[in-house]
Amino acid sequence: MTDATTTPIPALVSGFDKDLDGLGTAARATHDQQYHKSEFAHMGVPVPELRKLVKGLYKELGGRRAGHDDVTGLAAALWDSDVYERRLAAVFVLAQGVRLLDGADLQDVTLMLRDAPMWSLVDPLAGDVAGKVVLRDREGTGRTLDLWADDGDFWLRRAALLALIPGIREGKPDLVRFTRYADPMVEEREFFIRKAIGWVLREIAYKDPTWVAAWVTARLDRLSGVTFREAVRRLPEDMAARLTAEYKAAGSGRGAGKAVARSAA
Repeated sequence: MTDATTTPIPALVSGFDKDLDGLGTAARATHDQQYHKSEFAHMGVPVPELRKLVKGLYKELGGRRAGHDDVTGLAAALWDSDVYERRLAAVFVLAQGVRLLDGADLQDVTLMLRDAPMWSLVDPLAGDVAGKVVLRDREGTGRTLDLWADDGDFWLRRAALLALIPGIREGKPDLVRFTRYADPMVEEREFFIRKAIGWVLREIAYKDPTWVAAWVTARLDRLSGVTFREAVRRLPEDMAARLTAEYKAAGSGRGAGKAVARSAA
């Protein structure tokens, strides 16, 4: 597809910045920065307003006629900022144009993940962008997720897990890959890893509760409380009650005492 934009990307970004200015409040900006423990500047713009603005920006880019380089170029220009809303807008642009992305673009997504140390940027990059690219070409792109899952940066490990969710929701779960990723991580102390494992199990449980129950049962002495609670949240009531009783009998908090030490390198 040929690139369709007629307005230079710098002009699009400049116009976006003008539209963005004034949508937030100082009070919300302070709250958001503290809530996210963020190193970025915040403008306090509500996410629904930001999404609406990005949709308009994407139309200016060309909408369905936009090409690959339009989308990646605009995302890169937005990302090149210390303003949180600009960076989140970059993620939304990639998500809107994800049909144009391929495995090669995951190299740039990897760099963005390393430069996005907060869940509100990492999670949509993993689920709405990387996960959908991987779903179209697991054989060609799965190696990237494998590398993330073994990375010393826990945000990349979290991204590897969450990138599996689009496949689960499409009825094409990669259960072998999930187990291969989750088993070495299941005793980690990092909350964002424990939560991510539980979230993936919760998504699987919607369509395959028996598999989730068996997976949990085999690891009752290793699962943290947060992982366990998320894993059983969508199981049938009788199944969840049985597992909860077994989990309590096995002794809660077992994962905390045997946490896996991971290098930050």
